[in-house]
Amino acid sequence: MFKEFKAFAMRGSVLDMAVGIIIGAAFGRIITSFVSDIIMPPLGLLIGKVDFSSLFLNISGTSYPTLAQAKAAGAATINYGVFLNTVLDFLIVALVIFLLVRQVNRWSKPAPAAAPTTKECPYCYSAIPLKAIRCPACTSEVRTS
Repeated sequence: MFKEFKAFAMRGSVLDMAVGIIIGAAFGRIITSFVSDIIMPPLGLLIGKVDFSSLFLNISGTSYPTLAQAKAAGAATINYGVFLNTVLDFLIVALVIFLLVRQVNRWSKPAPAAAPTTKECPYCYSAIPLKAIRCPACTSEVRTS
């Protein structure tokens, strides 16, 4: 059983998938940092000096000035600022993946189909050269069209 598992794990597709998952996780952390550390602070400044990650709705009934204090007290909160950051993370990742897949699809466009060099005999249905006027298989005369 161990040998079968080892053979399965060492197949190229499994290793490629593992590398993709690891790189994807690292890419996700980079995007999260990009959104929370680079995009959201200027956006919060433009909106009115708002830190999106600290926006919350306290539903416990007790007032807390910051999200950290509410969490420390164990209060029930709806953290919509963190949710906004997460949605923005997702949108940026989706956009980057879309652009990447779009570019890869452009690179791997199929070559245009070559012009046919043969035609089909209408009597015996064998392939014959385009310029042929007689079929070599059945010797019938083939009209050029």
